[in-house]
Amino acid sequence: MSFDSAWFLYGALLLLLATSFVVRIEYARIGLAAAALVALPLTLFRGPDLGYGVLVLAILVVNIAILARLWLRGTKVQFSPEEEELRRQHFSGLGAAVARDLIDQGYWISAKRGEVLIRENQAAPSLFYLAEGEAAILRDGVEIGKVSGGALIGEATVLDGAHATGTVTLGSNARLWFVPAAALRAYLAANPGIAGALHEGFARALRGKLASANTRIAEQSAIYRA
Repeated sequence: MSFDSAWFLYGALLLLLATSFVVRIEYARIGLAAAALVALPLTLFRGPDLGYGVLVLAILVVNIAILARLWLRGTKVQFSPEEEELRRQHFSGLGAAVARDLIDQGYWISAKRGEVLIRENQAAPSLFYLAEGEAAILRDGVEIGKVSGGALIGEATVLDGAHATGTVTLGSNARLWFVPAAALRAYLAANPGIAGALHEGFARALRGKLASANTRIAEQSAIYRA
């Protein structure tokens, strides 16, 4: 029975294509290892030339070793309840070890009502996570919205340094996690593999705020019509 070894090549290329779309770095490692595993039989049909086989085998072994190390690190990582909630809501695209490292770039604080987190027409100084409490969003001194426990604050502009379109002031005593904007940008520059997952979390947070704003507008319109 004849066997077309090109099917292994097609399979490996398809796996590499799928890997190109993943966000989590662990999944990229899995994709590379799977592609190497599929391509390995193809190298066996190349006769006496062992170079291809050795290269593919090296890719397979290296990625499996890295995945094993990441898995071992992940089994040792622990989170406090508030850290676990932050991770669940906004960093779910990151593995345990990576999320632990990112959270450790910031600080947990208790803040008092009335403190200003972000000022209108200024760059956001930090990315904030409002674990408990609520905050008001003001534009030209007029309240245009509110956010409460679980919300990210500053995610729309913290990475590019653009000026905020509103002022965010705490409306109650609050529990916050924050990471300075400069530190976050430096961390992502040094760890580009996690930027995609972080942007995904930011986009999800922005969609949630947009949905809340639309609901607020609809409720106010209904009151005015009544």
